[in-house]
Amino acid sequence: MAEESDQRPLPEIRVHKPWCKSCGICADLCPRNVLLMEGGYPVVMRLEACTACGICEVHCPDFAITVTKPKSHGGAQP
Repeated sequence: MAEESDQRPLPEIRVHKPWCKSCGICADLCPRNVLLMEGGYPVVMRLEACTACGICEVHCPDFAITVTKPKSHGGAQP
């Protein structure tokens, strides 16, 4: 039971390969080393380390990567 409460919801990272030109900017700029270039494309290697900061998404010159922040579960209602 304690394990479930310790896990935070994870963001979703999508790479739209037809738009990606394999520049590697997203992987180079990720402060948590979540992305790694493999076969010419960014691959999510450490999703649990992602903070959904969006640096990869904002700096992608081809708009080929999107980061969706997780919806928070539980907590206080406004």
